[in-house]
Amino acid sequence: MKRVTLLGPQRLQPTLAPTLASLGITGRVATVTAGWQEREPDDRELHEHLGGRSVNLRLWERAETTFLQDPELATAHRRRQERLRAMQDAYDLRLGHAIAAVIDLRRRHPDRDTVAGDTLAEEITAAIEAVRELDARHLGRVIEIHREFDAAWRPQERDAVRQNIEAVRALLGDAQAVAIAGGHVAVLLNRLLLFDLASLLGDRTVVAWSAGAMVVCERVILFHDHPPQGPGNAEVLESGLGLAPGVVPLPHARHRLDLDDTERVALFASRFAPAACIPMNEGARVDLDATRPGVPPGIVQLQPDGAVGAV
Repeated sequence: MKRVTLLGPQRLQPTLAPTLASLGITGRVATVTAGWQEREPDDRELHEHLGGRSVNLRLWERAETTFLQDPELATAHRRRQERLRAMQDAYDLRLGHAIAAVIDLRRRHPDRDTVAGDTLAEEITAAIEAVRELDARHLGRVIEIHREFDAAWRPQERDAVRQNIEAVRALLGDAQAVAIAGGHVAVLLNRLLLFDLASLLGDRTVVAWSAGAMVVCERVILFHDHPPQGPGNAEVLESGLGLAPGVVPLPHARHRLDLDDTERVALFASRFAPAACIPMNEGARVDLDATRPGVPPGIVQLQPDGAVGAV
């Protein structure tokens, strides 16, 4: 992959068309709106925004048709998802206790220049590392379950899936870029994986926003500091497509994160380091080039000291 661009949410401030123009993309654009689920075909505004030169890959619809044609695969897929949800619930429970330990330790305030202060600092570091280890273990188990499923069922070799993969390959045709929209992040990722879109991209430019930006990175991180049930904990959901390494995009960050809470910002940045945790609000843009890995200079990101600013 030569070029990946992540954008902020597009509904209120669409920037996709000018972004593509700035990247020299003047031809057809393949779109993915699978995260919209039943509303996948409702892409008229997106199509018009792109000057009528888009073709929707219809990955959600293709998956629904595939599962009807191959009920055995559908059952196996459903069972895998049930297993993953059970694992996520157990991980969330353990994560809550692990993060509570970090918060409780940080609320203690002994003099930093004393032995007690030094000891507390060491314990806080150890508690954060315990959270990181829990995240890594959970992600490893998720990857293992996917590998077991792929080895047992070889979905891309089954007729219904293979036929759709070839149809998608044909639709991509002369498309210069692929635009991946947001929506339900887990549904979007599952459809991208089912039809192995990453292997079909070639050297096409990828532009993604909201949940789309999340799934093209190495890890899919769910986050919300203000869910209905109270302060939430960011959690690792899945392994992403890995097209944008070293980045954790945070769509709608101003609404979903308390960026004035330095302790929460510091913990978030420390947990997912060395990846850059980047707020992606309306108008945001991050251009990544696989030949020059790393976050471009001047990009605002969460920092381990609790600040939010350019590094």
